[in-house]
Formats: sequence, structure tokens, C-alpha cells
Amino acid sequence: MNTDIVLWIIVGVVVVAVLLVLALVLSRRRESDAKVEDNRHRAEEHREQAREADLSAREREADALRVQAEAQQAQVEAERLRNEGERRRMDADGVRAESEEHLRRADEIDPDTDGQSQSESGGRRDDAPDTRRADAPETRRDETTR
Repeated sequence: MNTDIVLWIIVGVVVVAVLLVLALVLSRRRESDAKVEDNRHRAEEHREQAREADLSAREREADALRVQAEAQQAQVEAERLRNEGERRRMDADGVRAESEEHLRRADEIDPDTDGQSQSESGGRRDDAPDTRRADAPETRRDETTR
């Protein structure tokens, strides 16, 4: 009977040891599964952050391209305005030259001129009425600037 009791005690200890080992293995497996699941979750969070960063980078690139296009458009507009200003200046120079030519011809044929042409005196005779506006800038030129 003594051996039966010892045998049952050994069987009980072995069963308890097997159960402990089994519990330990299952516990580690659950921890491992939880860790794997946690890693999956963190990896998905990193992927989401990467997608958001990529979207933000593409938005910034598009914004940069838009600003560059606006700058280029402004340069084209500035060039167009420069050309228009130059054309208008040339038109004004032509009109001014034509006006001076008319004054010179008038001075040549005017019997009342005393040797000094109206174009040399600024384009007006002293007895001619002043039709310039008071707020207009002075546009007379000396002979030295011609």
C-alpha cells in the first residue's frame, strides 16, 4: 500500500507539473500573440502616418507648383506691360515730334514771330492764354535738354 500511495503521489506531481508546463506554454503563446497583434497595430499606425505625410507632401508640391506658375504668369504680365509702356512711349515721342514740327512750321510762316520760335520758348507765346491745369506737372524743356 505504501507503493500505491507513492505511485499516486508521483502521478499527481507529474500531472501537476504537466499542467503547469501547459499553462506556462499557453501563457507565453497568448503573450506572443498579443505582442504580434500589438506590432501589427503599430505597423498600421505607421503606415497611416506615412500615407498622411505623403498626402501632405503632394499637397505642398502642388502648392509650390501653383505659386511657381503664378510667378511665371506675373513675369509674363510684367513683360507685356513693359512692352506696352515702351510702345506708348514711342507713340508719345512720335506725337511730340509731330507737334514740334507743326510749331516749327508755324514759326516759319508766322509773320508775328520776332526771331524766337514758339518751340524755343516752350511752345507758347506770352500773349497766348495759359490752358494748362494748375495741378499738372511742368512739362517745359530747355534747349539744353534737347
